[in-house]
Amino acid sequence: MAAYIPDDKIEAIKNASDIVDIVSEVVSLRRAGRNLLGLCPFHAEKTPSFTVSPDKQIFHCFGCGAGGNVFTFLMKQGGLSFPEAARALARRYGIDLPTRDLSPFEKKKLTERETILTLIDEAMAFYSERLLSGREGQQAMGYLLKRGMTRKTIDDYSLGFAPEGWDHLARHLHSRKRSPAMAAQAGLIVPRKKGEGYYDRFRNRIVFPIFNAQNQPIGFGGRVMDDALPKYLNGPETPVYNKSRSLYGLNAARQKCREAGTVYVVEGYFDMLSMHQVGLTNTVATLGTSLTAEHVRILRGFVGEEGNAVLVYDSDQAGIKAAQRSVAVFQQGNLEARILVLPEGHDPDSFIMEQGPDDFLKAAGGAMAIFSFMTESAVDRYGLNVEGKVRIVNELKPAILAIGDPVARSLRIKQLAERIEVEESVVLDKIRRGNPAPPARPAWANVGGGRDRTREAPPVRGETYRLEQRLVAMMLQFPEMVADIKRRRLTDHFSDPVLTEIGKEIIDHFNQNGSDIASLISRWDDPEKRAMVTRLSINDEHWGKQGCMALIRQFENSIRRRDKALLKRIEAAEKSGDDDLLAQLLREKQHQAQRTTARQSDTIPF
Repeated sequence: MAAYIPDDKIEAIKNASDIVDIVSEVVSLRRAGRNLLGLCPFHAEKTPSFTVSPDKQIFHCFGCGAGGNVFTFLMKQGGLSFPEAARALARRYGIDLPTRDLSPFEKKKLTERETILTLIDEAMAFYSERLLSGREGQQAMGYLLKRGMTRKTIDDYSLGFAPEGWDHLARHLHSRKRSPAMAAQAGLIVPRKKGEGYYDRFRNRIVFPIFNAQNQPIGFGGRVMDDALPKYLNGPETPVYNKSRSLYGLNAARQKCREAGTVYVVEGYFDMLSMHQVGLTNTVATLGTSLTAEHVRILRGFVGEEGNAVLVYDSDQAGIKAAQRSVAVFQQGNLEARILVLPEGHDPDSFIMEQGPDDFLKAAGGAMAIFSFMTESAVDRYGLNVEGKVRIVNELKPAILAIGDPVARSLRIKQLAERIEVEESVVLDKIRRGNPAPPARPAWANVGGGRDRTREAPPVRGETYRLEQRLVAMMLQFPEMVADIKRRRLTDHFSDPVLTEIGKEIIDHFNQNGSDIASLISRWDDPEKRAMVTRLSINDEHWGKQGCMALIRQFENSIRRRDKALLKRIEAAEKSGDDDLLAQLLREKQHQAQRTTARQSDTIPF
């Protein structure tokens, strides 16, 4: 991958980048000794296991096994290729990237995503310019000001206007010699159903750019200025815009979410902008879709393990249903959530404009816990007669079953039983009926992300593997011993093929580049090998020369024990007359002898 960009530029980008800055944009980190700790952005977890080493410039999650350097993190977190991640970092740190001439295939692969991002950026500039010019633009600006938007908010959030007419943007992009097929792929224009050509997706609407965590526009939403339908029009998913990972205002909400430990989740663009405009910048808005587990994971990374979310919905029945749909997602994502239903006739935008931020915060302080909200909503709808109680339990059953923690589940059942005045055992029986408890997962089962290990037990590792793993860890953490290990050719005697490859790559890399772990990780495309390297290097043991030499002697003794064991197996094969096994063992003995001879010729005696 690095062939797209000169190696010296890759090195310059790596040296200029700070993995703590990059990770901190999506994960709330706290100090844990020499490292930093936070909730993994790649899988749901209750206890932080995601570790970042500022010294080594690497990360590793001890929960799902993800690990790597700053390039790897951006690739995994943003779905980027290596060149895309390198270019994003280069732009951030002001590094110019001259590249060699690319083949047509390389150009297509490398530039597709960048072309889409460029087109979206040009469309944003087009919409902004149209808002500031012409009679239609004046009317659109008047609408925004009437809605309470300030000029600063309009500028800060790059609001724009898509003029009435079928192909204003399409003709603008054509004049700049932009590919209409790529513009369609970017979600900006739509192929005509009859005949040739394209028409604009957004017409006669206020346009809201949607940004990613790197503050790049990746898509748009549009709203009409009258009663036309649909009121809101959201752009489609594209190679750069994934709705299950995107929220409106997320890029601007990041810092305040960390500081407050709380994120407000609203439904509309104007709701979010009104909240931000009065200083409640820890607010994000959904994009015409329900909240997903990925959204919750991202938000939990922003507010931290002790943080919470407040879902702010309209007081109508649609708002209440939207809140109910979010219950299971938050429970499974281990993020505490509360529900704030505003007074009748209000949405967050109108409430903020009329009542102000202080009254909003007061109302938010009384927001109900998500399960209590569901319970009270069900009681209001069905009542507490016999039939009503049955319907309440049936409605809350999926939410209770979605609770992963058995203690929390038991407490919710107790809470429900007390509220509707039914015996707890009866409610429990009703919840369990038709839903047998899942078998307990073994301790080694994967908790999320990475390879699923729930279907097969982990391989049994013996003393030899553990010694080889400790030797690799020692090489990574105490590189002064790499020369000794190379001279003794110890990696030639490794039995595990993955550790053998990693050990030899460490020796080769350190000889050429010094003990730079972040650069070493770039040598592997295999995520499991990268994860093993980050795991073995991120926890510093107290290595000393004497302890290192003792480990080397222990491994060399194990080699001698293996040689003796092999001789016994050869004798047994001779006695049993198993010629095939004997030939195989003799070949193995010959290979061992060659390795031992080479090692002894290079070893300096103790």
